[in-house]
Amino acid sequence: MEILEDLFRIFFPKLCANCENHLTKNEEIVCTFCRHDMPLTDFINYSENKITKTFYGRIPLEKATALLYFRKKGITKKLIHELKYEGNEEIGAFFGNWIGEIIKENNEFSDIDFIIPVPLHQKKLKKRGYNQVLKFGERVSYYLERPLLEEVLIKTSTSKTQTFKDRFERLNTVDKQFYLNEVSILKNKHVLLIDDVITTGATLEACAKKIQKTEGVKISILTMAFTE
Repeated sequence: MEILEDLFRIFFPKLCANCENHLTKNEEIVCTFCRHDMPLTDFINYSENKITKTFYGRIPLEKATALLYFRKKGITKKLIHELKYEGNEEIGAFFGNWIGEIIKENNEFSDIDFIIPVPLHQKKLKKRGYNQVLKFGERVSYYLERPLLEEVLIKTSTSKTQTFKDRFERLNTVDKQFYLNEVSILKNKHVLLIDDVITTGATLEACAKKIQKTEGVKISILTMAFTE
């Protein structure tokens, strides 16, 4: 079987999603050199860091972290683009395995009850074919040994890109786009809200405010990347 696998790699080599060099048998998505160049956030304190400070006065958070920094240029941006727009869904699993190993080892999210992904509207889901956060969430769920709830938070409407709007304008736009389908299951639970990238934080803020309406709920945030 190993011989067949080696032959397959010769004729159909896997390429690094960043530099496009051939991946070795033990490499996934990116080569070792590119992985070492990726800008890890390395947050030591999950209760107080750049992400939690972003949400001060907006939503109460227990903890928050992200795997990587997202910059205007660089590997993170390229991989997130591949994930969202080029159909490379396995990048989400790659990020999920990476941060999953970290949070399993440090036990920062050991008291989480449920994991909830930021949802896509059905039109965008149909067009893209997948929610780019889902495989990321599945791997995080595996490492934390906590259920991933896909149908609790629903996106009810969609709109054009919010990228160039300021935070307040963007929040007003996205606040009405989400609906909490199930409330009782979240009562007195600790929810881990996951997404791909934090930019202004308006989307996560809107999702968190819907979840907050549940009695006794606590919220933490985990993302693939955080915009510096």
